[in-house]
Amino acid sequence: MALKQTLRKVTIIAERVLRDDLIELVKAKGAKGWTLAMVEGEGSRGIRASEWEGRNVQLDALVSPEVADTIMEEVGSRYFKDWSVIVYVADVEVLRKDKYVG
Repeated sequence: MALKQTLRKVTIIAERVLRDDLIELVKAKGAKGWTLAMVEGEGSRGIRASEWEGRNVQLDALVSPEVADTIMEEVGSRYFKDWSVIVYVADVEVLRKDKYVG
């Protein structure tokens, strides 16, 4: 059986309009892949219920700790002031680590 190894899962939840920018950002910072989902929820700003705004996007990427830190810093500096965005990281165990990091 393959050995489990630890990576970081970076999760970014943001307004849908940021979708393409966020995909470019995580790829430019070193993510080899990503997963995107349309999500709904409620947080400090309440429920986003407008049809015009639509649902938020959730972007996940499995990366090294260094890449995770870089992505988090970039998301914070680019988007926190003017956009509804959250970003968080969790340690995850994976098989075939080479599929996710170089």
